[in-house]
Amino acid sequence: MGLTMSILGIDLGTTNSLVGVVDSGFPILFADAEGRRLTPSVVHYGEDGEVLVGARARRAAGAVAGRTAFSVKRRMGERVNLRFGAVEAAPEDVSAEILKHLKSVAERAAGEAFERAVITVPAYFNDAQRQATKRAGELAGLEVVRLLAEPTAAALAYGLDRLGERAKVAVYDLGGGTFDVSVLELNEGVFQVLATDGDTQLGGDDLDRVLAEALYRGAEGDGLESADAGVAGRFLDAARSAKEALSEREEIDVRIPFYAGGRSFEAVLTRAEFERLARPWIERTRGHCVAALAAAGVDSAELDAAVLVGGSSRIPMVRALAAEVFGRESDLSQHPDEAVALGAVIQGGVLSGALREVVLLDVTPLSLGIETFGGLMNVIIPRNTTIPVKRGEMFTNAAAGQGAMRVRVLQGEREMARDNWELGVFEVPFAPGAKGSARVGVQFSLDADGILTVLGRDTATGTDRVLEIVRGAVDVADERVEAMVGESVEHAFDDFNERLWTEAKLKSDELLPAVAQALELAGDAIDGGERAEIERAEAAVREALGGGAAAELKRANAELDRATERLAAVLVERALG
Repeated sequence: MGLTMSILGIDLGTTNSLVGVVDSGFPILFADAEGRRLTPSVVHYGEDGEVLVGARARRAAGAVAGRTAFSVKRRMGERVNLRFGAVEAAPEDVSAEILKHLKSVAERAAGEAFERAVITVPAYFNDAQRQATKRAGELAGLEVVRLLAEPTAAALAYGLDRLGERAKVAVYDLGGGTFDVSVLELNEGVFQVLATDGDTQLGGDDLDRVLAEALYRGAEGDGLESADAGVAGRFLDAARSAKEALSEREEIDVRIPFYAGGRSFEAVLTRAEFERLARPWIERTRGHCVAALAAAGVDSAELDAAVLVGGSSRIPMVRALAAEVFGRESDLSQHPDEAVALGAVIQGGVLSGALREVVLLDVTPLSLGIETFGGLMNVIIPRNTTIPVKRGEMFTNAAAGQGAMRVRVLQGEREMARDNWELGVFEVPFAPGAKGSARVGVQFSLDADGILTVLGRDTATGTDRVLEIVRGAVDVADERVEAMVGESVEHAFDDFNERLWTEAKLKSDELLPAVAQALELAGDAIDGGERAEIERAEAAVREALGGGAAAELKRANAELDRATERLAAVLVERALG
């Protein structure tokens, strides 16, 4: 079995995963030995050391509790070890087992070996989650040539590049564990993601749990957390089947025979009852859709198409909500479970040369920057900037005698550094000197996978320092990713005022000692009236510093600047002699 130049396309999903490749110019998805294209994203670690993946792992989970990993995609990027009996594994180790299995499925079906892959990720994955996904691919023996945003993959699968020279498209992706919505624009063959939003802790799994909880309370009058793992698994399986059936029918019978101690459960469940339970979860997607349209500057009436992706897009309530938000019926022409994988296969074909090229431009979901003097967030790459991208700025030393600059790299949407997430810290050394004498360039580089590299350079010596983003660098719960944008809006007024105050205070702290020194140097060169005016302006700045009002301090600073114009001119004349 020889190596091929073909590139696998893989949808590494929360609930199910798929793999395929372009063959003879056609994108195809591979089926396993049992004829299934969908592989459950489940891994079971046996007591004998055997690792099972997919349907076999799901079956084993019911027999042996505590040894099976479900929905590990939700843990990607966390710096944790998960325990399965005596086995400990990081989230990317578990994902690597799924990817190894998919690789073997492809190689068995194609009769050849594969070493490269395109792997899809939620558009809202942060840097740590993307790094972990790439690492999982490497552990599985694959070179990950591209991490592709799931909504962009879906756009490719739906053939949206054939809409015309210019088109705007919304992609609503409600999968098993994550929700993404993206607004894309096609302009002369180039796909650009205008904006993306979403929730990495919202998906069909949540609907399964809320329904299973209701069923178990109906059976036992208690919460599902009180059930042992085996019983909880039975009710979750029943809930999943009921959810899927109610997408086609108005009413079903739910039966769970002999689930514990000979007890059985049977009930009639209607679509209306399920929708009542599911509504709060499904409604959470509405705000993300509105936010994505607003961030893209696109009205729903301007959309040329709206597509639904993910297994949960089959739910009638989901389809109705999407139609309401986007003002049109959605495109349902592709298999909702397979569209993302098909797009990954197409992108693999583009990169390998097997298909004509469609240029894909994704965006970074959150702003990136550094902390500057006073604890401010200085944004270098704003949210929704098209990637790949390189941007940089020049900074200087804030104090005399300083011998290094501490570069604290941040991700987030808040005005103050403390309210954003720290990705890492490094120092750039330089020769000590007067305040403002050093020149340090800081460059942010986001590659096509959305992975970040930060370089700091002392321009005097050319010495570079590079931040290496390590696994789990963003040690924060995934739900904070989508909450960040909401918090930035909620706190916008207070944040802006605090930033204005901080900037004005920095100005005052610099201005007051400089004016005092200048008055001393000027001596008799300015008359008593000018000196009195300057001193009154100084007093006004000090009074405003105690008041806490940014606008008042800013005005006082401006007045002191104006009052010292003659003083500055006198000192310049004296220096020129």
